[in-house]
Amino acid sequence: MSDEDTETTREATDEEASQPTEPTETGETRHAFWADEIADEIEARIERQLAEGTRDPDAPVVIKGGVSPSGVPHLGHFNEIMRGYFVAEVLRERGHEVRQVFTSDDKDALRKVPRTLADDDWNLVGLGEVDAGALGRNLGKPYTDIPDPFGTVDSYGAHFTNLLAESAEMIGVDVEMLSNTDLYAEGAFDDAVATVLSKQDAARDLLAEYQDGVDDDYVPFMAQCSECGKLTTGIRSVDLDAETVEYECVGMEAGGQQIDGCGHAGTATFREGKLPWRFEWPAQWQVLGVDFEPFGKDHAEGSWPSGEDIARQILDIDPPVPMTYEWFTLDGDALSSSAGNVVTVAEVLEMLEPEVLRYFFARNPKKAKDFDTSRLDQLVDEFDRFEQVYFGEVDDEDLAPLAERAYPMLVAEVREERVRLPYTFAAVLGMTDDRDLRIRMARSQGFVDDDTPEWAIEEALARVEKARTWAERNDNAYNYRLQADLPDTDFDAEIESALDELADFVAEGHDGDAIQGEIYETAKRHDVETSDFFAAGYRLFFDDTQGPRLGEFLGELDDAFVVRRLRREG
Repeated sequence: MSDEDTETTREATDEEASQPTEPTETGETRHAFWADEIADEIEARIERQLAEGTRDPDAPVVIKGGVSPSGVPHLGHFNEIMRGYFVAEVLRERGHEVRQVFTSDDKDALRKVPRTLADDDWNLVGLGEVDAGALGRNLGKPYTDIPDPFGTVDSYGAHFTNLLAESAEMIGVDVEMLSNTDLYAEGAFDDAVATVLSKQDAARDLLAEYQDGVDDDYVPFMAQCSECGKLTTGIRSVDLDAETVEYECVGMEAGGQQIDGCGHAGTATFREGKLPWRFEWPAQWQVLGVDFEPFGKDHAEGSWPSGEDIARQILDIDPPVPMTYEWFTLDGDALSSSAGNVVTVAEVLEMLEPEVLRYFFARNPKKAKDFDTSRLDQLVDEFDRFEQVYFGEVDDEDLAPLAERAYPMLVAEVREERVRLPYTFAAVLGMTDDRDLRIRMARSQGFVDDDTPEWAIEEALARVEKARTWAERNDNAYNYRLQADLPDTDFDAEIESALDELADFVAEGHDGDAIQGEIYETAKRHDVETSDFFAAGYRLFFDDTQGPRLGEFLGELDDAFVVRRLRREG
């Protein structure tokens, strides 16, 4: 991906998110929000199926996503969950019953040992902190047959899935988590497996159009060895009447590497194995009655075309409405559990409100983005402006249709009385633990007044804690601690006189830029070294010799507090 193709949170604009409502050349209306476009396609599919008599009129709309549970459940996994969420909300508004499901493809085999895991409390840990050998010894086995490295649930697969479900709950998305292992055990895949294996020759020929290495001996099924527990591709015969296969445990190929089997020969039922991915994905559409599934561009270029053909030609079903989304990067690099470049929903929500994270996913899914944790302030500023456009506090004719449509889906409750402290200002407030001082500073900047509801003040102060966490984790210009009490100082007379004069200037009500310039002028008039004068200011406010841009920082604080501190009065 070129730099020109990658859009960062720093570079993203409201125009990028906006898709104004306007008529197309055919006279149809193009919606402001991409989720409405997808909902139109789903409704057209439903109407066609009802007309054909191939759909139960009482069937809910089913929206699906899925993931193989490897490594850390990170923010990238939420592409499908959040895309599905917005489409589900649109359909519910239109009166449809919607079932949003997310499959944990936990009957997949562990193909390689991840470098990083997340424990039950979302702490990221390396392999040295867990029983890595337990993972290494179980390569080739389904995730649900591998012990949980943390010893708290039944399996590694269950551990991952539980964390993913917790993440969805954190961001306020009601999604039904499904285990592929459970679906196979319940017999949900029986008919699909039987259909695929009854059409082996056609399935083999079709797959060969998309995948190399499909020879005349290929059978689209993997059995789980009853001796070693590994999945094997060594299927020797199929008995459709008994719904069993005869196998030899030859292991499987994973990422160009062969995972050896134990050589055992045995019999497995259809429930004691699984379909290969290219067949299992469309089989999930059949089993769950899927109407819509978003997926990344890697599937668009590979699994989706083959899945579409398998659905129609082998399973004789209607494939769901697709949507390809662009991936996003993390701090400029690809998200990767194996490389340790991940951020979890839990981590993000320590720095952002859920509605800001929802906004990130509401933006145009067709454009690549970078989730830049060092510039979350810009993402928050974008969201705040988006919100202001919705409430008519900022005029933007281009963005207004999208804001009016999508904003109510971002927040738990639409409340015009809300207070949004600018994120960097919230980070400034985070430099002190003094709650009353935080409120006084917010009041002095005009963000709260006597009529501000208490709930709005509390929510505004909650952003302060998140901005403080952001500053600490990035160790940026806001990662300083404002001293609540006057530090011990021993300034010479010239510096004390200069500080008194600067206090008089601040008392006149000047802004941060003016104060920054006055610091230089005051030092010059008193024949004080500029560096010494700045050091004196930092000592008074941070008990340190360095800090953020002093004038701008002082401009964010309560004037009365700054004046007292500059005069060494408290």
